[in-house]
Amino acid sequence: MRSLVRVIIASLFVTSPLAALAATNENWVVSWTGSVQGPYPIGNPSAQPDQKFAFPDPSAGARDQTFRLMVRPDLWGRQTRIRLSNAFGTKPVTFDGVYAGLQWGSAALVPGSNRTVTFGGKSSVIVPPGGSAWSDPVALPFVKQPDDLAGRRLAVSFHIAGDSGPMTWHAKALTTSYVTAPGAGAVGAQEDEKAFPYATASWFFLDAVEMMAPTEAFAIMAFGDSITDGTASTMNGDDRWPDVLSRRLKAIYRNKVAVVNGGIGGNQIAGPSDYGPAKPFAGGPSSVQRLDRDVLALSGITSLIWLEGINDFSKNGNAPVEPVISAMKDGVARLRAKWPHIRIIGATVTSALGSSSAAHGFPEQDSKRKALNDFIRSSGTFDGVADFDKAALDPQSGGLKPEFVPESTTGGPGDKLHPNRTGYLAMGESIDLDLFKPGTSRAQR
Repeated sequence: MRSLVRVIIASLFVTSPLAALAATNENWVVSWTGSVQGPYPIGNPSAQPDQKFAFPDPSAGARDQTFRLMVRPDLWGRQTRIRLSNAFGTKPVTFDGVYAGLQWGSAALVPGSNRTVTFGGKSSVIVPPGGSAWSDPVALPFVKQPDDLAGRRLAVSFHIAGDSGPMTWHAKALTTSYVTAPGAGAVGAQEDEKAFPYATASWFFLDAVEMMAPTEAFAIMAFGDSITDGTASTMNGDDRWPDVLSRRLKAIYRNKVAVVNGGIGGNQIAGPSDYGPAKPFAGGPSSVQRLDRDVLALSGITSLIWLEGINDFSKNGNAPVEPVISAMKDGVARLRAKWPHIRIIGATVTSALGSSSAAHGFPEQDSKRKALNDFIRSSGTFDGVADFDKAALDPQSGGLKPEFVPESTTGGPGDKLHPNRTGYLAMGESIDLDLFKPGTSRAQR
């Protein structure tokens, strides 16, 4: 009789994972994101190795090869699930040989950590153009004490059967991942590194990781453009401003908070008006067009920090202030309609005055930036303000503080648009942590 009861309980866990989560007082919480932005190679990668050996023909994409992508979950659990995306593909993509393990170094995994990932109980999944697929829950037996894995990287491996066609990607990972040669086949089960000769500084197809966490755990979405994505921060250094914020919060909440990064280099709030595989844009779809996929489809988000607008006012965007404010208001309204209790923090836009970038740094852009910042600070649209402009501004020049300018990724003078590691540290340290206290109503805030 006891054996029969055990079988019934086990079957319930397989067929009704939500019931199992409720029984253990745990929920899914998003732990990592890499917002997809378009078909490779459209985008703005940083410190990218030459990809011609891994992907000789971008239109054909990946050909019978295996990816081993390194991501840093900001919250660990004993079970995980991943989302694979074909959002900007033009043909169905077959993923098989999918695994999740713990990085040891380079493309090598900690021996014995690699676990098979399934989709609906099957070892492969076909994702149609424009679609995505969540995996089944994956047990991670190497997670004994989740706090002990803070800062470690999860290695997600998967094989592309045949040709993928245009590859959905996130260009600016600022994290080194690995890929086999074309035609190498499904080798994700291997835990050593010899099958993965090529490096990439981007993420492909994988766009979200969630972890099973206690019900009181929560996630904060950092949403925006390249200054959230981390341009000019340190390669593999995890020193963007969302990373700084995460480490400050973990000193209080430990492994019960995640700060996930929804930044895309070149992203705009209101533009472009039309986006798709046949009409891509380096900055990806507008932020309001990607809210559903990059925010509302994810689990456990209680707060969002929105830092964006400088690209809308660049020579590429050249938008008036009013439609940008209107689009931001619409985005806030959509978020609150779905999640009435979400806290939305407006982040003031940092200066680009004097930038060496041809599209930035002119006086009209700075005037529009200041007008958007006035709206963020005073309109009452937001539950709070992260005043990054105040933290980064040099009052004498009207641009970034001089010590925030030299680039941290590969060295160099910087562009006076993107803060470096020093600037991101100041931005992350400037945020009032009381904005994220659990259990505070909007009226009380």
